[in-house]
Amino acid sequence: MFEKPDISDTTVIASLCTTYGLPIAEITFLPIGADRHTAVYRATTPESTAYFVKLRGGDFNDMTLRIPRLLYDQGITPVIPPLTTHAGALWMETDGYALAVYPFVAGQDAYAVPMLDRHWVELGQAFQAIHAVIIPPDLAGRIPRETYTSHYRDTVRRFLQTTAEATYSDPVSAGLAALLSHQHATINRIISRAESLAARLKAESSPLVLCHADMHAGNVLLDSAGGLHIVDWDTLILAPKERDLMYAGGGLFPNQRTPQEEETLFYRGYSSAQPDPAGLAYYRYERIVQDIAAYCEQILYTEPHNADRAVGLRQLTGQFTPGEVVEIALCGEDELR
Repeated sequence: MFEKPDISDTTVIASLCTTYGLPIAEITFLPIGADRHTAVYRATTPESTAYFVKLRGGDFNDMTLRIPRLLYDQGITPVIPPLTTHAGALWMETDGYALAVYPFVAGQDAYAVPMLDRHWVELGQAFQAIHAVIIPPDLAGRIPRETYTSHYRDTVRRFLQTTAEATYSDPVSAGLAALLSHQHATINRIISRAESLAARLKAESSPLVLCHADMHAGNVLLDSAGGLHIVDWDTLILAPKERDLMYAGGGLFPNQRTPQEEETLFYRGYSSAQPDPAGLAYYRYERIVQDIAAYCEQILYTEPHNADRAVGLRQLTGQFTPGEVVEIALCGEDELR
C-alpha cells in the first residue's frame, strides 16, 4: 500500500503499548508493497529499538502468521517470525485491521540490493527446507490448497471486454485500457496456455507442499550483514513445488543474471527433485494473469487520486517490455516444446 490507511497513529501506538507491552514512542508509515489491503510501519521505542508493524485489511487467515512461526521454530531461520502479545497470540484486531509485529530487520529488498551468488544458493536451501516441512493436520486443514481455479483467467477476460467498451476520463484508467488493447492478443494467448496447462496438471495430481507463493525480489530481504530473509506469507498455499520454483529464472528479480544463471545457482541449493517444466510454465502464466487482474482492480476500483493506481500501471506495463516476465514465460515454454 502506497497511501497511508485510514487509521490513526495514536490507535496503532496504543495497541502496541497495551497488547504487546511495547513502549512505542512513534511510528512511521512505509509506502511499500503492491497489496492494497496491507499497510506497514516502522515503530520505535524511546531507546530506538525498532519493530516492523503490519496491518492487514480484507480477508485474513491467521495461518499467514502461524506458519512462519512454525517454520522459524523448526530451524528455518531465513523466515522472520511474528512476535507474541501478552496473551501469547500472534496478532490482534484493531480498528478493522489484523495487526502483527515483527523484529525490524535493517536492510533492503532484492530489488534495491543485488543478490550475491551465495544468496541464490541460500534461497534454494531455504525453499528445499520449507517444502520438506510436515504441517500438523490441524494447521494443514486451514491452509488453502491448489485447485487450478479459472477465477483470475475469467476476471481478466471480463476486464478485457469492459475496458474495450468503456471510455475513461482519468489518464490512469485510460492508460490501462490502452495497454490491454495493445496487448490483447498476447494476454489471450497467456490465458489459453494457462488454461490448457491447468487441465493437464489437475489430472496429474502432483504432490502438494507448503509454498510461499510470492517469492519475488520484494519479498527477499538482505540485511546489513549480508543475511537473507524471506518475508510476507500472505499468499501461502499447499501446492506443487513448482508454485515457488517458478520464480528462479522467471523474471521476478532484477536482470542482473540470465534466467539460466538464476536457476543454476538456485538449484545448487535446492538439490531435491528437479521441477516439472509444465508446472513451471503454468505458474509463470498464471502469475501474469493474477497480476493483470490485481492491477485492473486496483486501478478501476479505487478513487482517481489514489497514488497506488499510477504505480500499478507502470508496474503492469513493465511486465510486457522485452526481457521481462511475459517474454520469459512465452519464450520459456516455446523452448520446452
